[in-house]
Amino acid sequence: MKNGLQRFGKFLSAMVMPNIGAFIAWGFITALFIADGWIPNAKLASIQPYMLTFLLPMLIAYTGGKQVGGDRGGVMGAIAVMGCIAGVGGFDGQPMLMGAMVMGPFAGWVIKKFDKAMDGHMPAGFEMLINNFSVGILGMIVAIIGYFIIGPFMSAVLAVLTAGVNVLVKAKLIPLAAIFIEPAKVLFLNNAINHGIFTPIGIEQAKEAGKSIMYMLEANPGPGLGVLLAYAIFAKDKVTKSSAPGAIIIHFFGGIHEIYFPYILMNPVVIIAPIVGNICAITFFTFTKCGLIGPSSPGSIIAYLSMSPKSQIPLTILGVLIATVVSFLIASPIIRMSDGKSLEDAQDDMAAKKAESKGITVDPGEKKDADKVKKIVFACDAGMGSSAMGATKFRNRVKAQRPDLTVINTSVDNIPADCDIAVVQAVLADRARKSAPQAQLVIINNFLQDPNLDGLYEQMTAKVDASAQAAATVETKEEAPVASGNAKILVEEGIKTGLKPVDKFEAIKAAGKLLNELGYVEEGYIDAMVKREQTVTTYMGLGVAIPHGTGDAKKKVQKTGIVMLQYPEGVDFDGEKAQLVFGIAGIGNEHLGLLAKISEIIEDPERLEQLKTTENVDEIMEMFK
Repeated sequence: MKNGLQRFGKFLSAMVMPNIGAFIAWGFITALFIADGWIPNAKLASIQPYMLTFLLPMLIAYTGGKQVGGDRGGVMGAIAVMGCIAGVGGFDGQPMLMGAMVMGPFAGWVIKKFDKAMDGHMPAGFEMLINNFSVGILGMIVAIIGYFIIGPFMSAVLAVLTAGVNVLVKAKLIPLAAIFIEPAKVLFLNNAINHGIFTPIGIEQAKEAGKSIMYMLEANPGPGLGVLLAYAIFAKDKVTKSSAPGAIIIHFFGGIHEIYFPYILMNPVVIIAPIVGNICAITFFTFTKCGLIGPSSPGSIIAYLSMSPKSQIPLTILGVLIATVVSFLIASPIIRMSDGKSLEDAQDDMAAKKAESKGITVDPGEKKDADKVKKIVFACDAGMGSSAMGATKFRNRVKAQRPDLTVINTSVDNIPADCDIAVVQAVLADRARKSAPQAQLVIINNFLQDPNLDGLYEQMTAKVDASAQAAATVETKEEAPVASGNAKILVEEGIKTGLKPVDKFEAIKAAGKLLNELGYVEEGYIDAMVKREQTVTTYMGLGVAIPHGTGDAKKKVQKTGIVMLQYPEGVDFDGEKAQLVFGIAGIGNEHLGLLAKISEIIEDPERLEQLKTTENVDEIMEMFK
């Protein structure tokens, strides 16, 4: 049941998260220009109801439809939600955010079923006609369903929920919501709670009152800040204590609440601290009638204060401070009295819970002692780009302390039998366990910038045998060659700079098309690149994505080649921005030298920034020599 709830919550939040920018724009227009705003302007304030009534529901419905039915599903979702909006009276009705979360996926499912039924039965020459009319006709039908059924039903549901919340607010019982909010956050339901439940109710309240306390419940950074401060001062484990200050900055100013979840998992009793801290803050906000004008996302102090009415900013700051102090005072003695486990162990637990939240339940295996680990394998679907970059970066990082350690990359289905530790992304964990039952699994989100890679580094270097450090490094045939860039693998024509942002699949197709035009791959390789991305993301971290084909598409590679597409404003890869998209097609290990060079460049912040922004192709080619 928990896994099902987590997957459902993740699905809900995935419809909202890509559109957070639109919510922020709506929130700023509200905060700035309404009658009680920072700079009241009736004309500009008139934009706000159009965004709330039409733009936000359409974006959510489009995203939900696209998740299920691709681009056609997105269009269907946008059509369908208009029926819901009209069915509740447009401006006079309730905002249809919850209706969009229902109609978007439903419409995407309808067109997906239609396309599946038509697969192989489409008359030649009628493809465009059928595709266009099917969306038009089916879109009309689901819009009518939305008008008569879904819109009124969701309006009634929202009215009941809002009434229930108002009763709790009047009875001063809303603070008890923290008992459920804080544990749910640690189970990675934070985005689902905030955007799937509190935001729709908050919008309805803000529409009438100009603000809502619902926006303040989950996003308050104070409870997590108190926990991190307690660990920074009182933690007995040196690694944990030294890591807490950095986590404080990321959490409080960056709004990435997930950063403090491992510190809770380290000692589950500590969960009491953020619960009580948030109860106190919500109680304060309730009695002072505080609220935010729009949703605070991410939950940083900057976003939190920017959504606060200007007259209530001091009260908002005080509420965050109350949550911080109470959380700190409760967490401190618990941390001081407890030996607890290390941050490294907690990060492993968090990785397992992340995998669980995606419906993946894989035992990572017993953690191995450093002196017993001889081979680490980074594994991805095809063993071509992502894992190669990850292995190169980690090899360079660990070689000074562990010259005896072999770090290689391979496809997830071909992990060698002598592998001691396999590093894989969460969605590939099942396959990795089958391929390497003897190995410890390190489950990550991306291969370049993941807390669990830091944990693996600590694991490998914390207790290093002196004789191992003195051992000579012996390159095996499995090691990636440390070669410089190959002019035949990366050519001037394969570099495109200053490109405008597009959908990630459009960027991947553009990279594949360029590989095809330069004679590196057959045209069918492009579809394999898209399929690879649908299986597991090729986003590497640090603003870099390396799309490539699936393992069975290697026969479509004519010669080894790499292309580089530069998007200075970034391409959205599931909430991460990639300014550099490297398309890869490799035969054997011919491309690994250039990947090693890419890895070397991106480890230097100045050179990485230069690569992301320069429009001089010769300058880029010079960097890869």
